[in-house]
Amino acid sequence: RGGLAGFKPQDLSNTVWAYATAGVAADALYAAVAEAAVRGGLAGFTPQNLANTVWAYATAGVAADALYAAVAEAAVRDRLAGFNSQDLSNTV
Repeated sequence: RGGLAGFKPQDLSNTVWAYATAGVAADALYAAVAEAAVRGGLAGFTPQNLANTVWAYATAGVAADALYAAVAEAAVRDRLAGFNSQDLSNTV
């Protein structure tokens, strides 16, 4: 009904992480989450949210060029502030 409108950044991240971990194909969901994240400018995403989201897309084999570019831009803009070694390894 409301789609992803009520989802916070962590909700978006956790959802795609869960689908990727379970190996569930859900192209429409991945597309909607990527669009919502990019449209919001990744506002509110913590480094862990970003890392988990990128990991989920890579693990699921889902192409999301706009999302990847936005995450890279955010990481560079913020000079990787808040990223720990696990976040970095999951993002790269």
